[in-house]
Amino acid sequence: MAARIESTAPDPDVTTGVQHLYKAVYASGLPREIVELVHLRASQINGCSACVNAGVAAAGQGGVSTEKLLTVAAWYENPIFDDAERAALAVTEAATRLADRPGAVTDEIWADAAKHFDERQLGALVLMVALSNFFNRINTTLRIPAGTKWG
Repeated sequence: MAARIESTAPDPDVTTGVQHLYKAVYASGLPREIVELVHLRASQINGCSACVNAGVAAAGQGGVSTEKLLTVAAWYENPIFDDAERAALAVTEAATRLADRPGAVTDEIWADAAKHFDERQLGALVLMVALSNFFNRINTTLRIPAGTKWG
């Protein structure tokens, strides 16, 4: 499938804004492995090949084990994911699948995440889910192929 645009050079103002959002996520104290797992799982759900490809590379660089990378789509049944990772992935799935049911991010899902993360980290978790969904929608709409270098 061909990309719908030829230039992948982002607008400098957009790039600056996005960099500030990522800086806030990484400065929050949310563990990098969780940040990368969240991005990868949201991208899998949305079927964004460009983001899955980039997410696997970033997660590997961020210390996520190969076993977790290979099994994150089935995290529910896999004991290698700890309770904090499970809570973050549950928030990710619920927030990514908002259209599947009203009140997708239930009080139970939120309370479980709040056991593992402080308010700043919870804010960063939600921001990372939103950023992942943002890029998933751009890349899938424009049919950006996996491996495309932006800029």
